Amino acid sequence: MAVSTGGALADALDAGPVLLDGGLSNQLEAQGCDLSDALWSARLLADAPEQIEAAHLAYLRAGARVLITASYQATFEGFGRYGLDRAGTEALFARSVELARGAADAARRAGPDRKIWVAASVGPYGA
Repeated sequence: MAVSTGGALADALDAGPVLLDGGLSNQLEAQGCDLSDALWSARLLADAPEQIEAAHLAYLRAGARVLITASYQATFEGFGRYGLDRAGTEALFARSVELARGAADAARRAGPDRKIWVAASVGPYGA
């Protein structure tokens, strides 16, 4: 489910195609990030959040209008294996949204008429 940060998504879809970002992990690897961790891109929420925001911005420059959060492999158990408690994990879930929203806000400042949405990425839990 997409969270609107700039207008009704249904209206945009009625008007024509709406481009989602590409595979976040592909862009992050192109930026030189190591995603060999079991948490994939979610690990960068703790270690290199600036890389995630840079990837979101790259997709927006390429024309994306929907950003997907870096939370596909993120789980309480997964972050727990790195010593994060429930509150710390919840903070990283929130950061995944904040990073996408921050990139969307930056793009909107550059082109205020542009509608951009943020959608949560939810993978198969515990995969």
